[in-house]
Amino acid sequence: MSRRAATLTVASVLILALALVGSLMPVPYIALMPGPTSNTLGTNEKGQQVITIDGRQTYPDEGHLNFTTVTYRGGPGGRIDLFTALRGWLDHDTAIVPEELYFPKDESQKQVDQENTRQMQDSQQSAKAAALHELGVPLQTQVIVQGVQKGRPADGRLQPGDQVTALDGAKVTSTAQVTGAMAKRKIGDKVTLTVQRGGKDTTQTLTTVADPTGKRAVVGVVLGDQYKFPFKIDISVGDIGGPSAGLMFALAIYDKLTPGPLSAGRFIAGTGEIDADGQVSPIGGIQQKMIAARRAGATVFLTPKKNCSEALGARPAGLRLVRADTLHTAIQAINAITTGKGTVPACTK
Repeated sequence: MSRRAATLTVASVLILALALVGSLMPVPYIALMPGPTSNTLGTNEKGQQVITIDGRQTYPDEGHLNFTTVTYRGGPGGRIDLFTALRGWLDHDTAIVPEELYFPKDESQKQVDQENTRQMQDSQQSAKAAALHELGVPLQTQVIVQGVQKGRPADGRLQPGDQVTALDGAKVTSTAQVTGAMAKRKIGDKVTLTVQRGGKDTTQTLTTVADPTGKRAVVGVVLGDQYKFPFKIDISVGDIGGPSAGLMFALAIYDKLTPGPLSAGRFIAGTGEIDADGQVSPIGGIQQKMIAARRAGATVFLTPKKNCSEALGARPAGLRLVRADTLHTAIQAINAITTGKGTVPACTK
């Protein structure tokens, strides 16, 4: 073998080896794929009803109101390799996205998982409240401490689960009231919070400090609204996180509390975060969720308005996209589909 041929052979082997090693190197991306889809009118994987209502008359329902999910591979604890990422880029069903979109650099995977669990719990509370608001059922709201920031004035004085009932002697029943009152306070002002813990009332007087911007007075608590429902509503979905099932939960609760099946036997799926007033917000992974819905048999997919443009470019054949701005308009759209009367809002770019 000539020297030139030997050199080319060695170089080719080195290039092949480098390519092989490079393809196996972990990369900071995650692969999003279609996940399970579950009927909110049916049972979960343990055979339990997804939604049960006790203390209020319910009505038989049929058909499907499915929420959809996304599964993923990768993340800080087990990154995918370059070869997997390249293969995902070529796969229509898979989306390869930067890891930091789902795993912020300042949070561990455990913290992200905990946040997803909290978001699912919040979405269930909001879905219940939205459904009951739509039905005109009055609700009581409580202000609950969800977290306490370390090193801030509330640290060691308040704790998660405390109910804030008053601020400087004025009764409060929503986080908006507390936020509005705090906006009028100056850095260094004293604030007295009345909280209920274990059935007992106590007061805590705290001196406000500056927030990270240096402009607002804070005491270092994260607050959230908790609703006191007039009857029991349980939602059981197993080990699923995130807020995007809220719209479908609210629809199912509304369906169970009103005569006649909302879907009239049709297979309707959808997604969307919902707030207590019934407003629907966009979510991530819309392409994978539509694929999962169509594979399961859905013919109609409820889509948040701000997801419509992206959804139109990836809509599976046979799946009708219906724009869902609010719980109320989603119910109207489903009624229009099942009766053939009325306007069905379509997704547009």
